[in-house]
Amino acid sequence: MSGTRNEVATLGAGCFWCVEAVLEQVEGVHGVTSGYMGGQLDNPSYQEVCNGTTGHAEVVQVTFDPDVLSYADLLEWFWRLHDPTTPNRQGNDVGTQYRSAIFYHSEEQRGTAEASKKSADESGAFSDPIVTEITPAAQYWTGEDYHQDYYRLNREQPYCRMVIAPKLGKLGLEG
Repeated sequence: MSGTRNEVATLGAGCFWCVEAVLEQVEGVHGVTSGYMGGQLDNPSYQEVCNGTTGHAEVVQVTFDPDVLSYADLLEWFWRLHDPTTPNRQGNDVGTQYRSAIFYHSEEQRGTAEASKKSADESGAFSDPIVTEITPAAQYWTGEDYHQDYYRLNREQPYCRMVIAPKLGKLGLEG
């Protein structure tokens, strides 16, 4: 029976607004929140993370039903929604907070992530090697309220129109 158990995945793929806008449309995903992981500062603010000195990445924490969407299939979306070959950069967003990262919550997720990365790297889909870090999940800090559902609530903002909407279109999702 579907919906009886949920799993959590934490992914960094550049700006969390972009990642959230994609993944919240994927069947089997029940929730996506934007936040921070992987740094040294407790309860960091967006401004602190943006200065690049906290070590945190902008991430999304995804709650999903593995009976509908496997972790491996979720990672297929992850590889498609960003460029995992650019260290600390996605488009014009530059800094360690924009790094490509998979924060695993179990040894099973670690193994799946490593196999998925190897497969994506060998697929020929990317001209450069994948630099995505695969790291144990650490303390997750939920981002400020105004970052949640950002695209849905701010579609007319220039960043949303110029960056997020084209990405959704490229992936065949609702813009």
